[in-house]
Amino acid sequence: MNDQTVIDVKGVTKIFGKRTVVDALDMNVKKGEIFGFLGPNGSGKTTFIRMLCGLLRPDAGSGTCLGYDILTEPDLIKPNVGYMAQKFSLYGDLTVRENLDFLARAYQLPNRNKLINEAIERMGLGRFTNQLADSLSGGWKQRLALTGCTLHSPKLLLLDEPTAGVDPSARRDFWDEVHNLAAQGITALISTHYMDEAERCHRLAYIAYGHLLAKGTLEELITQSGLHTWTLKGPRLNEITPLLRATEGIDQVVAFGNTLHISGRDESIIEKGIRAVTGPENNFGPSETSLEEVFIDLMQGKTP
Repeated sequence: MNDQTVIDVKGVTKIFGKRTVVDALDMNVKKGEIFGFLGPNGSGKTTFIRMLCGLLRPDAGSGTCLGYDILTEPDLIKPNVGYMAQKFSLYGDLTVRENLDFLARAYQLPNRNKLINEAIERMGLGRFTNQLADSLSGGWKQRLALTGCTLHSPKLLLLDEPTAGVDPSARRDFWDEVHNLAAQGITALISTHYMDEAERCHRLAYIAYGHLLAKGTLEELITQSGLHTWTLKGPRLNEITPLLRATEGIDQVVAFGNTLHISGRDESIIEKGIRAVTGPENNFGPSETSLEEVFIDLMQGKTP
């Protein structure tokens, strides 16, 4: 591993019974990078994250995390990772400060009171210091969890759907803090279902049922998809939708509010298809392909 590589794994595989949950997955993540990890439920995202931080042993494959071998040195990886699970995993019957003190003791951190005070101030938790964790809102629980998993100054954050069920304002604040940490050289691998969050990552990987389908920057993924997208506005969209979906060469038709997004590989086919089923009262034209349209396209025909 060079100084800029934090995760470098090849062929990582995990099998439970007769089911291959992660199938020969390769991944390379650089220092200070925010790497988005996307895919439907049951795709192996959580399993892969747990293999990286030493909580699960791969059945095949090799590689390093933070320079340590994921097969033979998992105990050296764990102290340098901040892991945030899907569900709030701190103690609801302890206060904010008590939870952080418990974590500081578990990590055997020196000067823990000073570290806790600094963390509380940095994350804006001051007015909740003596409040039970269970009484916090979802957004503040999330912020407390992020504070806890960064208390020991980890080099890598593994965040498993950390903003599920959190309101948009709290999600935005969370991502601002993740970008602040990345600017300090901390690397983050984050699984998410939210497309707007995925667009805030430096690079992305998309897996479906254990298989890596695509990876790259937002721009690279859109280009690699080969999709062209047109937007259609006007009346009768509910009648037009099945007609467009039945048109050969149109790969997807998705409703967004009062518009339809129509995607395919050939713009001339899209335009011809739209003209065949619309009237003068409808407006349509080319638009930018979104990340959501790319991932819908990737998932077509994929089954568990």
